[in-house]
Amino acid sequence: MFEGPQFAVPDAPGSSTLVDTGAVGPTGRPLPDFPEPRKPADGPKHATIISMCNQKGGVGKTTTTINLGAALAEIGFKVLLVDFDPQGSLSVGLGVNPHTLDTSIYNLLLSRDHTADEVIRESSVDGLDILPSNIDLSAAEVQLVSEVAREQTLTRVLRPLRKDYDFILIDCAPSLGLLTINALTASDYVIMPLECEFFALRGIALLTDTISKVQDRLNPDLGVLGILGTMYDARTLHSREVLERVVQAFGDDVFHTVIRRTIKFPETTVAGEPITTYASASPGADAYRQLAREVLQRCEEE
Repeated sequence: MFEGPQFAVPDAPGSSTLVDTGAVGPTGRPLPDFPEPRKPADGPKHATIISMCNQKGGVGKTTTTINLGAALAEIGFKVLLVDFDPQGSLSVGLGVNPHTLDTSIYNLLLSRDHTADEVIRESSVDGLDILPSNIDLSAAEVQLVSEVAREQTLTRVLRPLRKDYDFILIDCAPSLGLLTINALTASDYVIMPLECEFFALRGIALLTDTISKVQDRLNPDLGVLGILGTMYDARTLHSREVLERVVQAFGDDVFHTVIRRTIKFPETTVAGEPITTYASASPGADAYRQLAREVLQRCEEE
């Protein structure tokens, strides 16, 4: 099923300058000792834009967007989370009720009568802001079809915001439609959360093919930062086999960090806050802190 990565990624990103700890991680590779994360540089900002993308639902895109963003904000980076899913799950996960929104990202996409300042909301985490969405966004996919440069619409919305943030993370809808194409076109990198389950594994080839087409036709600078194993349960042979197959197919393009299944993640959604504040000392919070360090390392390497 796999023929290896079909996208442009540097060889062994983040691996050349890391120290081998001698321990073997869940991916079966030596687990590196990631350095202490760098602090945000002084001076003008120019946000790195990263999309969380997988056409399959329920693989951890929203959970990863929220908690990676919170972990980066915890280091001191200024982060904007973009809810680009009409279900509004990211907004709900950070305590925003999509049904009470007067304006959302839909208004920014389809109208120039609103500014981002009117739509962006602060979260309960210092340095972490939200660009929320609701069910109105589902209409945007149809309305954008007749627009000129329809794939560039989100790029237009985010361009003036890059100077205000260090990172912009986009939570994509579970599809490969026009909204997801907009997100990939606007992004510098894409992270592919992958549930350690067979049906999620089957769809990864289709996703990489879509990313290749975006690179060829719309955004040649788009890079794949990595594939992130999520909902991993080391107690089951199935999870271990799926993760092993992903590493065999994609090698160092798979993050060393693996997000294990835990009840804490659903609890954080009810609480409306990330795991880094809800259960700061939990293994799940530590995993996303490690992912933040690995993401920073890979961005620097590239």
